[in-house]
Amino acid sequence: MTKYEKQIYEIVNFSGSHLTAEQVFMELKNTYPSVSLATVYNNLNKLCETGKIRRVLVEGSPDRYDRIARHDHLVCQRCGRLADVQFADLTASLRQQLGEDFFSYDLKVFYLCPDCRKNEIIHKKGGCE
Repeated sequence: MTKYEKQIYEIVNFSGSHLTAEQVFMELKNTYPSVSLATVYNNLNKLCETGKIRRVLVEGSPDRYDRIARHDHLVCQRCGRLADVQFADLTASLRQQLGEDFFSYDLKVFYLCPDCRKNEIIHKKGGCE
């Protein structure tokens, strides 16, 4: 692993959130001030291709990067907030339904996060008065 790969890997795996490439870039600049955004994108792609991190795709949002430990995601339909959640592992059930092995699965549950739900209640109350 190059020094950039190693540092980006650590940033993604220890961030506790789902960073965009630009956020990884800003974090990496703290250690390597002369790094370019293209270098960050190239290394993120390489880390994804080698299975060291994963790309989380949510329509209408920039790609985000995450650790590969098995977990699922909650996605706020309104603000796009992405949060980790641990549902029961569906691997055995999916394998049985498919009748064969598969590479992986990515479960995203769309909902309204607590902040957006709270704002919706406030707006509904305001509209009723």
